[in-house]
Amino acid sequence: MYENNFSEPQPGAESKRAGLNRSDFPILQTTVNGKPLVYFDNAATSQKPVQVLEAIQHYYTALNSNIHRGAHYLANAATEAYENSRTYIAECLGAKAAEIQFVRGTTEAVNLLAYSWAMNELKPGDEIVISGMEHHANIVPWQMACIKTGAVLKVIPVNESGELDMDAAEKIIGPACKLLALVYVSNALGTINPVTELISLAKKQGALVFLDGAQAVPHLKINLSELGCDFFAFSGHKVYGPTGIGVLWGKAALLNQMPPFMGGGEMIKEVSFERSTYNEVPYRFEAGTPHIEGGIVLGTAMKYLYENVGIDTAAAAENALLQYATEALLEIPGIELLGRAKHKTGVISFNASAIHPYDLGVLLDRQGIAVRTGHHCCQPLMKRFGLEGTCRASFSFYNSFEEVDLFIAALHRSLKMLS
Repeated sequence: MYENNFSEPQPGAESKRAGLNRSDFPILQTTVNGKPLVYFDNAATSQKPVQVLEAIQHYYTALNSNIHRGAHYLANAATEAYENSRTYIAECLGAKAAEIQFVRGTTEAVNLLAYSWAMNELKPGDEIVISGMEHHANIVPWQMACIKTGAVLKVIPVNESGELDMDAAEKIIGPACKLLALVYVSNALGTINPVTELISLAKKQGALVFLDGAQAVPHLKINLSELGCDFFAFSGHKVYGPTGIGVLWGKAALLNQMPPFMGGGEMIKEVSFERSTYNEVPYRFEAGTPHIEGGIVLGTAMKYLYENVGIDTAAAAENALLQYATEALLEIPGIELLGRAKHKTGVISFNASAIHPYDLGVLLDRQGIAVRTGHHCCQPLMKRFGLEGTCRASFSFYNSFEEVDLFIAALHRSLKMLS
């Protein structure tokens, strides 16, 4: 039995109930090859409730205008909606509105930090510390920064259970560490990392801390005023919002010291042919016409999660699904689970003996089961376990125990066909 962050009764007679707020998600009525869609690919992207879909339509039918630049009604209305969304997102995260930078997603946020902070602050011999379970987006930009500056990239190893080796972390996060860049929750394993302890280790060395919160925000209550990190990022499409929008949070004093990532409109105070002066946050890193619809609707998505569903309610439902599915998978001969961390979110990575994950994923899809196959943008992590990839089932609160039963039945049929 897994330990976890949430106490929830084990599924019993009520375990066949429908997922929470399921009727809010029209796409879940889809059929695939004549079978009901079972969508277990939520770690890649979440589905969108009608409230979000209606907010997208409302923007284009009632608010569509450029923001911050007009004196007319639509410009003012769109600007107010955009900035109100920023304020609401900040409140959800225990942050200040001026610290919320809208970006395209977590990947852009990491690149922004690599170019605007790392490439201007690091020098030869400095160290950036990451972990062995990072997404490629939290590896490659730091590699590029190290090549540019002469800094060194160091890696905290992952143990057999899919957890970070904390003894090694204490040794690796040393006096030369200038930045700890860490995934809060692993997209490939579901592992919830002990970020409070790791932040403490980094702060003892005077290092800054960036947390990749892409997999954390949909499942965990985040309070940035208490967490202790310096930068934090997440992507809207994983938290029931649109694609192409996300957030970089940072302490205002740090962000205002960093040179802009891109030049153009809105990020400037004054421009002449001789020189330009830059705006303060949150506009300092928002050059050009932003993803206005995305910024507004991300606030709608966050409101849906926090007020319509409740973040703790969602997390408890997902945790119950995780335990139910894990126990069912462990009863299937030949199924091997990757990642047995004590603290997890609703992600299960698994393989079947001598069967390629892609082949298994294709057969599951023919039965209406949507899972992710491959290395999940975590090739170094897969290499650490001697794997090319896995099948990954990832849950949301709108999934149900009935769907887990359908998944397990489809898995049995697929294994029989492939054996």
